[in-house]
Amino acid sequence: MLQSKRLRVLPVLATLFLALTLRGAESGQALAKFKNVHRIVFLGDSITYAGGYVDDIEAYYDTRFPDQHFEFINLGLSSETVSGLSEEGHAGGKYRRPDLHERLGRVLEKAKPDFTFVCYGMNDGIYQPFDEARFKAFQDGMKSVHEQIAATGAKIIHITPSIFDPAPIPAAKIWHTNGVSGFSHPFVGYNEVLGRYSDWLVGQRAAGWDVVNLHEPMNRWLAEQRQRDSHFEFTKEGVHPDAAGHWFMAKQILLYLGAKDLEGVDSPAAMVAGNPNGAEILRLVRAKQELLRDAWLTYTGHGQPQTKSGVPLPLAEARAGVIDKKIRELAKSNFLLSPPPAAPRPN
Repeated sequence: MLQSKRLRVLPVLATLFLALTLRGAESGQALAKFKNVHRIVFLGDSITYAGGYVDDIEAYYDTRFPDQHFEFINLGLSSETVSGLSEEGHAGGKYRRPDLHERLGRVLEKAKPDFTFVCYGMNDGIYQPFDEARFKAFQDGMKSVHEQIAATGAKIIHITPSIFDPAPIPAAKIWHTNGVSGFSHPFVGYNEVLGRYSDWLVGQRAAGWDVVNLHEPMNRWLAEQRQRDSHFEFTKEGVHPDAAGHWFMAKQILLYLGAKDLEGVDSPAAMVAGNPNGAEILRLVRAKQELLRDAWLTYTGHGQPQTKSGVPLPLAEARAGVIDKKIRELAKSNFLLSPPPAAPRPN
């Protein structure tokens, strides 16, 4: 009888081992671009500052590779551009949009990234119709940013801008052919402007740039969601994604990095479900990232007066170290015995 039970258990264990091996092989490809990398910095505007997609990316690596100690630093800054442009009356006339070039040198000197993600464009068209002069300012600014980062030896991945959706915006706050322009009254066709900026960035692959095309897949995603639900929204004012939008961004970036095990995964919760402590790991990652983001922004300095100050960086790093230790303990706990994620159900 005992031998019979053992015989029945062996195929189950073999199946589990095979599933874990296949999952490990699929996720293992996501390490390739991070070879010899420790510190990973994200640069971007308020969408990056919000941090959702950055958190999800870190949680992926923490739950798959608990022994690989990558350091993810979010240095996104609200309102920022690479073009140096700012619409008239931005922020009620209180200040111009910050320009990444004003702080980039300090960021590179103080943060010393091994790898940098760069995501701009949303603010660079100033929420107005397409204009060649504004487009050239974006192109020149992005080329300058790329050259400065490359000069340090850091690897770079550019991310095309996310999408603009006019549907949630009240009619009185959006304009079609003329009127007050800018974030508070954006042009209805602004997503097409962002599409041209995105196409140009993708075209830089011919020059050797590493570029994640986020904009085009996000357009398709929104169209698919609207087919299922005509009232679907992922943003309240056309620009800033909610949690679902940030997850979509994170997933596209992770797939580009080689995370083949995310095919069919539909949420951060599902992404970390293979670890029994996945939900708690994700919560701790979010808390750690918020603490470090504000501390690093204060430490490196910036021109955004409405950004809250962080605690001194040494204190933030000490607190983050405690959180990080807990994350790694949870990630390693029962890691080898955790079941693979359930197969996604068909839509």
